[in-house]
Amino acid sequence: MGKVLMIGAGGVATVAAHKMAQNPEVFTELMIASRTKEKCDRLAAAVEKATGYKGIQTARVDADNVEELVALLSSYKPDMVVNLALPYQDLTIMEACLQTGCNYLDTANYEPKDEAHFEYSWQWAYRERFEKAGLTAILGCGFDPGVTSIYTAYAAKHHFKEIQYLDIVDCNAGDHHKAFATNFNPEINIREITQKGLYWEDGKWVETEPLEIHKDLTYPEIGPRDSYLLHHEEIESLVINYPSIKRARFWMTFGQQYLKHLEVIQNIGMSRIDEIEYEAPLADGTGTARVKIVPLQFLKAVLPNPQDLGENYEGQTSIGCRIRGIGNDGKEHTYYVYNNCSHRAAYEETGMQGVSYTTGVPAMIGAMMFLTGKWVKAGVHNVEEFDPDPFMEQLNTQGLPWHELHDIDLEL
Repeated sequence: MGKVLMIGAGGVATVAAHKMAQNPEVFTELMIASRTKEKCDRLAAAVEKATGYKGIQTARVDADNVEELVALLSSYKPDMVVNLALPYQDLTIMEACLQTGCNYLDTANYEPKDEAHFEYSWQWAYRERFEKAGLTAILGCGFDPGVTSIYTAYAAKHHFKEIQYLDIVDCNAGDHHKAFATNFNPEINIREITQKGLYWEDGKWVETEPLEIHKDLTYPEIGPRDSYLLHHEEIESLVINYPSIKRARFWMTFGQQYLKHLEVIQNIGMSRIDEIEYEAPLADGTGTARVKIVPLQFLKAVLPNPQDLGENYEGQTSIGCRIRGIGNDGKEHTYYVYNNCSHRAAYEETGMQGVSYTTGVPAMIGAMMFLTGKWVKAGVHNVEEFDPDPFMEQLNTQGLPWHELHDIDLEL
């Protein structure tokens, strides 16, 4: 039914490839491309061994290079490009899709390399071009952003006349038995956490200091965890698409050991994203040379690889939306919709831990929605702009079942 080119070969891509191969009636052809073809080859072989899916093609491509992307897309001619590379590369991949007539999907919005800042304006600027080309671009189809936005759309469609208060809550109660490790790309993860917080209230954005606001929230099957207010991109589109929202916030849990390591990393300058000069010894031992490095990128190279955390990972994640507003009966109601994902179960199925699983599965479902004709709309769209029902149905069958609680204390 559909021919997909997936760009990226990391943890999320590994999960997405396994899940695509488990649905061969939809994903009839698949190519995996990244900067390192050998990684793609290993991933293709692992997926074929695990699922029996045959014929995955692989390719090398520099996703920062529009010309290379255009050449690959022109040669392979996919129905959709699934971008699971770095957020820095969203715009080059979107540009290549426009030049070659390919539809597009990603899991995280664009951010420039030289600034720890992300927002949708750069990608929304492509709306008219995608519309005129008759192409669909689906933005933010991971879990958060992604499933949390679809949860919100589902609540608005089925339970609320007016959503007034939205809190997205993300808890990782897992233990990977490392002193310090990030659950996805360390560079992206640390940039996200160390920037200022941001939330929406009474028609305006309110900025906070990094990790300034926090409180204990109770997560199903997990219990209370210290949860911190962060800036997160899905709020930006949700408050536009649901203008009745009076306040929208995003919360994520962190343990004290993680935060202490993060504080040290910042204090010694290892979270810097600007270039510094370093005098490095030459390989032949004849002297030194002045080279430029980015401290955070160097830190990424020495931290544990998120792809290698799964084997000893215990516990689970719990991610959902806590919503308060006016229900269909005209009365105030609360609603909590969430998923709990086992790190162990995710690893046994795909070889990756739960954080990669909760992003890779929705990326696959989003591509499925397009390929089966359920989410096809020319232009650039956030996921809540599509019908949530068929996506929600697939979550229950593809490994991320969801649960609902009505009229409870949301703690927020």
